[in-house]
Amino acid sequence: MRKFKVALLQTKVYEDKEKNVENAVKLIETVSQEGADFAVLPEMFCCPYNTSYFRDYGEEEGGYAYEKLSAAAKEFSIYLVGGSIPELEGNNVYNTSYVFDRQGEKIAKHRKVHLFDIDVEGGQYFKESDVLTAGKDVTVFDTEFCKIGLGVCYDIRFPELGRLMALAGAEVIIYPGAFNMTTGPAHWELNFRSRALDNQVYTIGVAPARDYEATYRSYGNSLIVSPWGQVLRRMDEKEGYTVQEIDLDYVKKVRNELPLLKHLRKDLYTLRKNS
Repeated sequence: MRKFKVALLQTKVYEDKEKNVENAVKLIETVSQEGADFAVLPEMFCCPYNTSYFRDYGEEEGGYAYEKLSAAAKEFSIYLVGGSIPELEGNNVYNTSYVFDRQGEKIAKHRKVHLFDIDVEGGQYFKESDVLTAGKDVTVFDTEFCKIGLGVCYDIRFPELGRLMALAGAEVIIYPGAFNMTTGPAHWELNFRSRALDNQVYTIGVAPARDYEATYRSYGNSLIVSPWGQVLRRMDEKEGYTVQEIDLDYVKKVRNELPLLKHLRKDLYTLRKNS
């Protein structure tokens, strides 16, 4: 049996960066004591989701938030997907997710590829590209359980990225995200169910808790979806956490019964051969 437990940490984001990090570490300790093998934080868990904050709250790799997350992963012997933080490199700011293993070693890093530029009439306006620089990598990392894919928020809307992760061997894809009150009710669950079905993987989305006083209100509703498209666990808008068991044998079962990836690989081979 290939099983592990993953904890979704739906934290509230304050203007105090150190408080955000301290709260995250406390939750990581709590879920480790409940037997979680993985903990996942939200997008921009240590920084209010507003372009005016990103550079000021940013840090180079190895900075304050990075070191605290690394230390927590080691102390509590847990894999940790550190949501995302604003990463500084030269004049650039990236929306970056770091992954640490049980020894606190960085085993993956994903810079958000698709920047969130949106202008919905009567709804949400936001333009990440005013401040952020886009990443360019497809991110899949190894664990003792399986290969896991990693994207950030808006990345989930691009099926090709999820497919590339699945073709690279991912059986689980994690997207720390912060959908808002325009896109969240309409598309949050739909996107996670779609990517799970497309690629026959578990999809995991972790969002900040909703803050009604914030300029950008997160939808919350962190969730886990099975390779059959079933929502296994879904939170509400409040701060908290949930722990869910992931059964990797079920991925194998679904892929054997409905061999989509097998057919896709055959199609890709034919296309390459005929090109």
